[in-house]
Amino acid sequence: MGRKKEKVEAVDAVPVSKEEETEAGDDEEIELLQVDVGDMLKLKQVLDETAAAAVLENIQEDYRFDNAKLAVMTVACIFACIAQFAPVPFPESRPILGICCCLYFVFSGVLQFITTFIDKDCILLTKPSNDTKNKNLQMYGIRVRTNLPRFSEFYTLILEFQNMENTPYVEQKWSVGKFFDVDGMFDEVGLMDAVKEVYKRLEAGNYENGGKPQSAKKKTE
Repeated sequence: MGRKKEKVEAVDAVPVSKEEETEAGDDEEIELLQVDVGDMLKLKQVLDETAAAAVLENIQEDYRFDNAKLAVMTVACIFACIAQFAPVPFPESRPILGICCCLYFVFSGVLQFITTFIDKDCILLTKPSNDTKNKNLQMYGIRVRTNLPRFSEFYTLILEFQNMENTPYVEQKWSVGKFFDVDGMFDEVGLMDAVKEVYKRLEAGNYENGGKPQSAKKKTE
């Protein structure tokens, strides 16, 4: 004989109030990055990566210059590999070794020159943006520059236009203590919000020094 089906009474769902949802959200832990605030290189690296990520939420990165540097590095490595693995016995391989070593140091020197005298304090290059009313931003990409002097607590961010002569710019300086506590816990969201505000100033055309280039600012000081 088949079993009788038991009747199950329906139970009304209990609605969850917004306060309870908020309390549940507050219970979720947010993982914070901890940095040794005495390590200036690591400190600047974390700040630079966060600043670049905040800018890239509004505009696309331009990889062309980075690709050119990678190409120079690749060529240097190719000559190093030829010098190391060339199937020519020594001492007949001396001319090959000499040429490859010289070319390796030439291309390495070119890369070092680019890093020292062209990149300087630049951490990011972007493409022009079509999603803006700023005419300069429609024609030129952004050059993101940062500076954190040794033994200084102040981190400086500068946004200017790439390849634009006498480019206007926006600048903002913060104390690193605004984004790090005494234990080195990093407020990533706070820095990203602050960088986005600086980007909005550039997009709105609220430039420093009345839109004059930095060279003009230095002359007036």
